[in-house]
Amino acid sequence: MDALLSEIKQCTLCADNLPLGPHPIVTAHPDSKIIIVGQAPGLKVHNSGIPWNDASGKRLRTWLNVSEDQFYDTKNFAIIPMGFCYPGKGKSGDLPPRLECAPQWHNMLLDNMPNVKLVILIGSYAQKYYLQAEVGTTLTETVSNFESYLPTYFPIPHPSPRNRFWMSKNPWFEASVVPELQKRVHEII
Repeated sequence: MDALLSEIKQCTLCADNLPLGPHPIVTAHPDSKIIIVGQAPGLKVHNSGIPWNDASGKRLRTWLNVSEDQFYDTKNFAIIPMGFCYPGKGKSGDLPPRLECAPQWHNMLLDNMPNVKLVILIGSYAQKYYLQAEVGTTLTETVSNFESYLPTYFPIPHPSPRNRFWMSKNPWFEASVVPELQKRVHEII
């Protein structure tokens, strides 16, 4: 695993298409129990090198009901975004994750983590990639049907503050889905 992570951190596969150059952000351990698959690091995470080290990460840890120490313990959580590097800014937020990362690296990482009990799929990019034909027509449909993807996958929306409209429109998520997510996470870790 150490050799693979080192190789990923030196990846330049899409260097010409990254506004700030490559800086892959990924964490994993052979004993990781839960994988978090998000989109791509934001600018703050790109600069710090610490995954989910922003407002989105704070909300995610609240949803999971875990401390920072638990969250950053790679034996608990592997953090494998769809795109490992900051993709740049778009009109309404960050650009989508680069398409090269997941097909290049995800299977190799998964093959090195035999103890994984749950894969948390954050946002539509991760959900479409992993759930493929089983993904709902919308993120809301996928998340509301989370039980149909268990025990392997648990789809959730992105915890970004930008999603406050979705959150206010879908109060059932924090009322019903988050407690189930917390229960499963705590049974595993």
